[in-house]
This record gives sequence, C-alpha cells and structure tokens, in this order.
Amino acid sequence: MAGETPDIIAMERTGTGKGAARQARRENLVPGIVYGGGSDPLPINLPYNELIKNLKAGRFLSTLFNLKVEGQEDVRVICRNVQRDVVKDLPTHVDFMRLRRTSRVSLFIPVEVTGEDDCPGLTAGGVLTMVRNEVELRCTAGEIPESVTISIAGKEIGDSIHISEVDLPKGTRPTIDRDFVIANIQAPSGLASQKDEDDEEVAADEVPATEMEAGPDAETADN
Repeated sequence: MAGETPDIIAMERTGTGKGAARQARRENLVPGIVYGGGSDPLPINLPYNELIKNLKAGRFLSTLFNLKVEGQEDVRVICRNVQRDVVKDLPTHVDFMRLRRTSRVSLFIPVEVTGEDDCPGLTAGGVLTMVRNEVELRCTAGEIPESVTISIAGKEIGDSIHISEVDLPKGTRPTIDRDFVIANIQAPSGLASQKDEDDEEVAADEVPATEMEAGPDAETADN
C-alpha cells in the first residue's frame, strides 16, 4: 500500500528580509514562504539536513507534503520553487503553495499490482517487468489516489498493461496524452534466448533453394 502524505517540518520565521534570511542560514536553516489557500503568507525556516534529504529523494516539486509548523494547523502544500546558490548549488530559499481540496495538481502516484495468482504468463515462467513504478496524474488535492492499481489476472507472456486499463478516480487523468505501457509480461531470459536461436534456424531453412545452389559454379557459368 502507498504510504501517507509525507510530513515536512518547519518553524515560523519571526523576522523577514535579507537579514533574517542570512541569520537563518547561519543557524543551518533554509528560509521559505508558504502562500495561497486564502490565507496570509507565512515565513518559515526549514532544517537544512531534512530539506536536503527530501531533495535527494527526488521529485520534490511534484510531491504533496503535510506541512507541520508549531502553533499552526497542519496544511497540505506543494513546492513551487527552490532557489539555489549559483556557485554551490545548495538551497537558499523554498516557496510552498497551500492546497485547497479543489486545487488541481500534478503528482507521481505509485503503481500497485494485483492478480499475480491468476496470471497464466507468470505461471508459465514469465517475468513481470514494470515499465513505470509511478504514474504522473493530474488530480484535485481532495481526490488524490494513494496508488494506481493494475491487474495482471489473465495476462499471458507477451501481454502489456496500458494506462487505459486502469480505473482512475473521477476528474483524474494522466499528464501524458497517449495510451502508454505501465508493465508487461516477458518471457524468461533462457526461453527468450532459445526463441532467438530458433528464429535464426528457421530463417536459414527458409533460404530459397535456388540461392543455396547459386555458388561459385554459377558465377563461372556466367563468365
């Protein structure tokens, strides 16, 4: 199952302006701002090490966070900008946007697989290959699915599962405008290698007899 919305911890920043920002950085904090959602902007500071950990995890700009600030009500936010030092490439300021339930966002949602026990392809020794472990969806903040579920029940070796086979929540759509593959059932490597060898043998057997007979003697005859 997909995990809950990850928390991001911050503290309210009492001062504003360049002086307060420089002081925050000296204290191993990264200044930021939270705006939108019909409320006043909230200046915050984020612990540097925790922010770096989240940035290294990837897709920071497309991850929904539960922002926890002492003395403030928890709120769902998404990062809209990370300013970085032009020389060291380290974060110097972060902008977050509050999300209402009706706000539309694009997020990467993890893929879950069901139906393994009823998959003839796996029973025959096939291998499930995930082309996409996550799918980027456009959805409202109040209707974000925990996961995208695909079923491989009844799938044979060589079959693929496309996004069109997935039941998405109402109002949710993929950001990619084509019927892309999420996973497929592939033949085991040994079987695939044997198939390639068999194909080569068949191709050799199918060479026309006239070509097999046309050798050096044929060239001599022409000359």
